[in-house]
Amino acid sequence: MKKQYLLVGMALFFVHLSFAQFTLDGEFRPRTEYRNGFGNLIPEDADAGFATSTRVRINAGYAVDAYKFHVSLQDVMVWGENRQLKPEDSNNSFSIFEAWASLNLGEGFSTKLGRQTLVYDDQRIMGSVGWAQQARSHDAALLKYTKDKFMIDFGLAFNQDFSHPTGFNSVGTAYNTTGFFSYKTMQYLYLKQAWSNFSGSLLFLNNGFQNFDATDTTIPDGLSNLQTLGTHLGYKKGSFGLDANAYLQMGERQGSVDVGGAYLLGLDLSYKASAAVGLGAGIEIISGNDTSSTDQTEAFFPLYGTNHKFNGLMDYFYVGNHANSVGLFDVHASAKFKTGEKSSLMVKVLNFSGEQELPSGEKSLGTELDLVFSQGFKGYSLTIGYSQMFASDGMYELKGITEDAAKGSQNWAWAMLTIRPKFLNTTKE
Repeated sequence: MKKQYLLVGMALFFVHLSFAQFTLDGEFRPRTEYRNGFGNLIPEDADAGFATSTRVRINAGYAVDAYKFHVSLQDVMVWGENRQLKPEDSNNSFSIFEAWASLNLGEGFSTKLGRQTLVYDDQRIMGSVGWAQQARSHDAALLKYTKDKFMIDFGLAFNQDFSHPTGFNSVGTAYNTTGFFSYKTMQYLYLKQAWSNFSGSLLFLNNGFQNFDATDTTIPDGLSNLQTLGTHLGYKKGSFGLDANAYLQMGERQGSVDVGGAYLLGLDLSYKASAAVGLGAGIEIISGNDTSSTDQTEAFFPLYGTNHKFNGLMDYFYVGNHANSVGLFDVHASAKFKTGEKSSLMVKVLNFSGEQELPSGEKSLGTELDLVFSQGFKGYSLTIGYSQMFASDGMYELKGITEDAAKGSQNWAWAMLTIRPKFLNTTKE
């Protein structure tokens, strides 16, 4: 009898799936890195860093006409972080990376509620930061509208700290989480229109950062609100492509620091020279701070973008660093070669200067060379990278180390295996 009940239950389950869409997939991504100047100049007497980290994800999705549901479980592990027979995870990195539901409201309207990635355009201001093993997600509520090639997203967030035993504080809404531009409130409006060869978008973003009393850091003292406004433009016709960014920042950063005249301007050109060769060239200018005041700044920061994608793969700028500094003038050129049916080689050269002068009057920061080789296999891929930083005098001054005290060679090498198994997919083609 129990067997019959089980068979009936399984039959009903698969009948239900036939009217819905269910997906179950995963990701296994170990990456080994040799860090001999990654993110900062390494001193001559320091040993290079070397380790392997792994990102593991299990993703499940369920969709019917009325709603969609998605959850992504994630853990990030550094090989050797746990001693033998240790029962718990040392770095507490297991998390729910995404957990959201999207409700179909009809007539092109929908909502998306919960923990989710916010990815727009080239990810310059808002992106998933997929390179970082932990990546980035937001707890937010979105109202969305799409019609043909036009879309609008309106997003809201109000963040609180977790507190035992009630989950969050029953009195007050002070938000104590800081660092990496962690916000208490967020509101944004994103609009995009696409045509046959051209697309344009507008972003209006406000972030509210919790302030505390200067004499008693336990007493909340209002919010600093920072506004980021701008546009991304894209053009593609034949073998030629163009992408442009233009953003402004104003208002206040964390700690009531006045922001005025902060900007980011970027232009990238691409050309498909042949079926096997793609060329690129671009420029980006990010404003810096030319005042010594701690209460005001003209420096722009790209906030929640996938910053590893920009300004060199060695992460010397705007990856948890270079805030309220001399800004950046980045001129770059790249070439991507298709070396096989499933393989490619990317070569990129970037020259960096400060948008503002350093105290010595120096502006030149250096040149970076990035090489990335990718090889696809049946069901998985392998990517290998090497980067070299050729620092100028200004880079040593910026990073606070003399040329004599720094290693003569500043480089970084890595290898990453990516496997994304598809366990189950009932989506109808």
